[in-house]
Amino acid sequence: MAITAGSRGVANMAAILRAAGEWLRARGSEPFVIPSMGSHNGATAEGQRAMLEGLGMTEAALGMPIRSSMETVTIGEVATGPITMDRFAHESAGVLVVNRVKRHTGFGGPPFGGHCESGLAKMMTVGLGKIEAARTFHAASTTDKPNVIREMAERVVATGKLWAGLAILEDALDQTAELHALPAGEILSREPELLARHAERYFVGLPVDELNVLIIDQIGKNFSGTGMDTNVIGRRGLSDAPDLESPRIGSIAALSLSPESQGNAVGVGLADVVTQRLADAVNHEKTRLNAETAGAPNKAVLPLVLPDEDAVLAWLLERHGPTRWMRIANTLELERVWLSEDLLAEAQGR
Repeated sequence: MAITAGSRGVANMAAILRAAGEWLRARGSEPFVIPSMGSHNGATAEGQRAMLEGLGMTEAALGMPIRSSMETVTIGEVATGPITMDRFAHESAGVLVVNRVKRHTGFGGPPFGGHCESGLAKMMTVGLGKIEAARTFHAASTTDKPNVIREMAERVVATGKLWAGLAILEDALDQTAELHALPAGEILSREPELLARHAERYFVGLPVDELNVLIIDQIGKNFSGTGMDTNVIGRRGLSDAPDLESPRIGSIAALSLSPESQGNAVGVGLADVVTQRLADAVNHEKTRLNAETAGAPNKAVLPLVLPDEDAVLAWLLERHGPTRWMRIANTLELERVWLSEDLLAEAQGR
């Protein structure tokens, strides 16, 4: 039995996967884990295995082997290209697809009317399908992506290779809140309900709607597929879809790239200014490959690079003055934020 594992920093993921593997093993299966992450970390078998290990998902922690390959089997096609599946998954007796369900950074959004965004459907298509399926999905227009992901997922279910899904909902502190086990035939009908539940009950954004300056200490793939969550910063950076109405931010500064990203700085183009430290950490080939596969090469473009944090702060102060500033650790962990004093009363009312 194959179990999927992605490239996001999902709380307790190693423990969840280990428990799933033990459950399967107790019932006579031989479980193994497949890195399921499209084009991430250079789109190589070694890179994707290293991505899992960097997130704590080692074979020792999981209690089962990791089988990493970029070889795929074509199982169908949609208008934008082929639908593919990891060869190890296709040759297995069945696949347990595991992922966090949440809003996607590049399409969808409220109202959540019966579609899938970032969750099981995306994992079993773009994740399990490797770089070929990622290109197929991202070749669709922003408005058509919900339809394409569903069409691709329906074909995956039709193969009979998908056994079940395990959906994770995280709370406002990005800790495991709920686990939902779904038979394969119910994933596409129930995942939209879980997406709406997460958006209404658990999603957290910034405590104010308008900022002159947002400083983000760290960006990276472990926080969001776009390095910084577009639903948090309000910027999508897409040519065929507008930015979100809220929040509205004058300038965004990014100070560093997470080690877990292993050089992939996709999304850096959503910032206005970065430090030399962040620029030095970028692996341009990994970033280019991920951004181009996602159909958003502009998200790999470095913005203004300044020598250090002091230079960044001086540039921001000269550009915007000292009011309506916020600083956050990253766009995933928002339980603690720093505010300029003029925003305190406004934020306390949220």
